[in-house]
Amino acid sequence: MSLSLNASTAMGEADLIRLRALRKMRVIAVSLLILAAIIFVLTQTLTDRTGVWGFVNRGAEAAMIGALADWFAVTALFRHPLGLPIPHTAIIPKRKEVLGQSLTEFVATNFLDGAVVKDKVLRAEPARRLGEWLKPVENRQKVVVRAAGIASVGISKVKDADVESLVEQVMLPKLAEAEKSPLLGHFLAGVVEDGSHHGLVDLVATESYAWLTRNPDVVERVVAGRAPSWVPQWVNAQVTNRIRQELLGWVSDVRDRPDHPARKSLDELLAKLADDMQHDAGTMARTEAVINRALTRPGLADTVTALWRSIQRALIEALDDEEGVLRRRGIEALGDLAERLTAEPEFQQRIDSQLASAAETIATSFGPELATVISDTVERWDGNEAAEKIELHVGRDLQFIRINGTVVGALVGLGIHALTLVLG
Repeated sequence: MSLSLNASTAMGEADLIRLRALRKMRVIAVSLLILAAIIFVLTQTLTDRTGVWGFVNRGAEAAMIGALADWFAVTALFRHPLGLPIPHTAIIPKRKEVLGQSLTEFVATNFLDGAVVKDKVLRAEPARRLGEWLKPVENRQKVVVRAAGIASVGISKVKDADVESLVEQVMLPKLAEAEKSPLLGHFLAGVVEDGSHHGLVDLVATESYAWLTRNPDVVERVVAGRAPSWVPQWVNAQVTNRIRQELLGWVSDVRDRPDHPARKSLDELLAKLADDMQHDAGTMARTEAVINRALTRPGLADTVTALWRSIQRALIEALDDEEGVLRRRGIEALGDLAERLTAEPEFQQRIDSQLASAAETIATSFGPELATVISDTVERWDGNEAAEKIELHVGRDLQFIRINGTVVGALVGLGIHALTLVLG
């Protein structure tokens, strides 16, 4: 059975183009066979087949033989010639599973081999090409818009009930069961060792100095409220002013001197606390008790859910704002990435190498499984359907075999006739 006209209505544009090309080559091949047959009949009946006519007659005869032989060979791949159940014909419909398995092994071995894939990725220079594509601002905008849309939809799909359930049933119970004090102590020790808390100390000292400068009356009320009633007012004023000046000086000294004794004392206190949280049983027990009380406090899950709701709303608004900071920063970040990808060969090579290694790992680990999509797909096809699909893609080229068979057959016939005359 050949490709049907009705089947063409379900084909895509590319398959329709292939079908038209296949039919065109079939017409050419059949036309050459008919032409050879006409010439043979005419020279056989109207000439004495001597001289030139002998060559024409023998050439046409051999052309028919070649054309018919190659027609049989090509047709036998896809169906029974003339519908006759001749052995070793309709090869593809009968052996499609074997064909699919062979194609799977061929693709897995030659195309999804780790070394082949890695070499292909390296030669493609994906980092440089990505950088060049990202250079125009309109392309960066497309990426940001698409990514923002996907992120916005994904975030909006997270329901409050799901968050609350996750917090109540998973996060809080797991945190309550886990040993938290050593982990927090280790984290605090790392903070102290790296000096990461110094910035916070600077901020507190700076803000405290600014607050004391702006609110002298608060200090005055606190000090005056604790002074004895029999102390004269002018003495209170002098003492309060002196205390405020000393306090301002001390805070200023802490703010401006990284080696201030108060800073060192704070570092020692935090380091001692970090060590106790990891090794002192009493401190560890108290830390665990405080944290567990906080975790089991009623309404904590509602608080976390409300916090998530605020974060969710803020994120969605930021992602949907076309002129917002988030999208603008994304475009700028992609621009910086594009500049590095195109201007820094070492960065290009590093990215290409990482991508190639990842592709090699995927191909090595999953190449055989990925290739099985071929055998699985072919296995699901009906035999005739498989033959039609394959013929649609390679049938046009196979028609050249029929054409070449006709031409070569004619030339061979001429040669044999000439040799016969010479051997006469």
